[in-house]
Amino acid sequence: MVLTAISLIAVYAFSNIKKVDFEIDHADGIQFYKGSWEDALKLAKKEDKLIFLDIYATWCGPCKKMKNSTFSDSQVGAYFNTHFINVALDAEKAIGAELKNKFKLRSYPSLLILNNEGDIIHKTEGYRNSSQLLKVAEKYSIKN
Repeated sequence: MVLTAISLIAVYAFSNIKKVDFEIDHADGIQFYKGSWEDALKLAKKEDKLIFLDIYATWCGPCKKMKNSTFSDSQVGAYFNTHFINVALDAEKAIGAELKNKFKLRSYPSLLILNNEGDIIHKTEGYRNSSQLLKVAEKYSIKN
């Protein structure tokens, strides 16, 4: 009963978020790579960077909130754009669905830090605000 009430509160809290275009990045925020997953892996190897992977669902309230607030934050953008190849994939389409299954992801957003071979270094699920996400990034990035 308590879990149901908490779930309903969470759904309501995130349901008031306006429509989000996951394809458009905020100018000062994280710039997500627009090429293929294979090309992102190649780029990560070439630049000797880790990969930050956001697996989201377009209907997911916390995913929308992260896109609108956390990922658009200028401090988050500056750090992630310097230290990572950033990739965002829809969990219900093509390679996003494949990676969701490969990494056994159960909820959204799923936020992963991968090495440039595509192996998981760190995985977290659920909403993170700017300071929470930066703490994770700073802990796991190679060049901090």
